[in-house]
Amino acid sequence: MQKLNKIAFFLFFTFVWFLPGCSKSDGGDPIDDNPNDGPNETIFEFGADLSYANQILDFNGVFRDEGEGRNPYRIFKDHGTTLARFRLWHNPQWTKDIYGADGTQMYNDLLDVEKSISVSKAQGMKTLIDFHYSDTWADPGKQEIPEAWLEITSIDVLKDSVYNYTYKSLKYLSDKGLMPDFVQIGNEINCGMMYSNAPDNFPKCNVCEGNWASLGKVINSGISAIRDVAALSNSQTKIILHVADPKNVEWWFDNIISQGKVTDFEVIGFSYYPIWHTTVAVSELGNKVAGFKKQFSKEIM
Repeated sequence: MQKLNKIAFFLFFTFVWFLPGCSKSDGGDPIDDNPNDGPNETIFEFGADLSYANQILDFNGVFRDEGEGRNPYRIFKDHGTTLARFRLWHNPQWTKDIYGADGTQMYNDLLDVEKSISVSKAQGMKTLIDFHYSDTWADPGKQEIPEAWLEITSIDVLKDSVYNYTYKSLKYLSDKGLMPDFVQIGNEINCGMMYSNAPDNFPKCNVCEGNWASLGKVINSGISAIRDVAALSNSQTKIILHVADPKNVEWWFDNIISQGKVTDFEVIGFSYYPIWHTTVAVSELGNKVAGFKKQFSKEIM
């Protein structure tokens, strides 16, 4: 692989995609668990999160490959990227305000994501949208509620808000021929969504406090919106649920399925940073993934 500009490299990470019927031997060769399944078209999606690309370009950042300035989307495509991922924030006004007088637009909002998906598809890449259901970063330590939803007190109203926001966002993209190939509901939702600094009366969606049923209702509402838009656009969009650290996969997906009643999704996604996620060694990861695949009958990303 040729050198990438440093900024471009920092944007990059890999999705390892294990389809049903395939696993990895210790030597790295794919082996067929079930020869009756027939051949698989793909073993891996090689992915990059390019959510920062537009912002960097707008503020005169230059992406180089072998010393030549190039479109970053082209650079990643040329180096084998098959899937581009983009985070979507609800109302990230701060991404404009942070530049003061130089701020002319928001980033990681729907219009920015529209531009990113359009350019990625033009390069021949598949696309993935990650709904954070927040105005800013969502991760295991922070799941901030969108400011526009802070006064919600009913789980039914929250469900409707999630449905309407998800539906309208995807319908807008679908109408432009930009329906993503994958949609991720939440980002690293180990303890759930929309619970950090929550008002006392806000619906409880923190599963670390036992609120699996409420989180399940919210996730299922998002799933319904995705399915409804996909049906209109005749697309085969796949749904991802995503947690951080492979040690949490069995606990979380067991409970979201059994207690949250969430079953209509295709992909189990998890973040894996070996520096911090030390419970599972890199050498054990292949066996872990194979175990998840067998236990849940889902694709693993």
